[in-house]
Amino acid sequence: MSRKDLVGEWLASGLRDLDSAKFPMAMRPKPLEIIGFHCQQAVEKHLKAFLVSNALVPDKTHDLLFLLRECSAFDSDFQNLAPACAMLTEYAVRTRYPHPGTVDEPMIGAAIDHASGATDYVRRLLDGKDSA
Repeated sequence: MSRKDLVGEWLASGLRDLDSAKFPMAMRPKPLEIIGFHCQQAVEKHLKAFLVSNALVPDKTHDLLFLLRECSAFDSDFQNLAPACAMLTEYAVRTRYPHPGTVDEPMIGAAIDHASGATDYVRRLLDGKDSA
């Protein structure tokens, strides 16, 4: 598989995660932990797509701040995503196990906003790379 194809696979998988986060927002009760998990996964996969586009093999980690530091080596503007990544990293593991009261609706709304902004940012960068 070419690097471009692999980047496309990472992005497509991340977009499916973002869609999977948004879809259950209309459910009652909302599956908050599931929504948060998919937000985190969307950003993780987009950051990994960016690393692959730069010929790196991404580490097997869910730590978005770690991945962000790696991306920042290529583009320092990635640091603007640090608040989003700090919030979303928690959803990789914490929400996968029972911990009542760890997630509420305002937090999940912010998680979707952060994930949407971060994934849009990465796709814009990658689109710019393709046209350059």
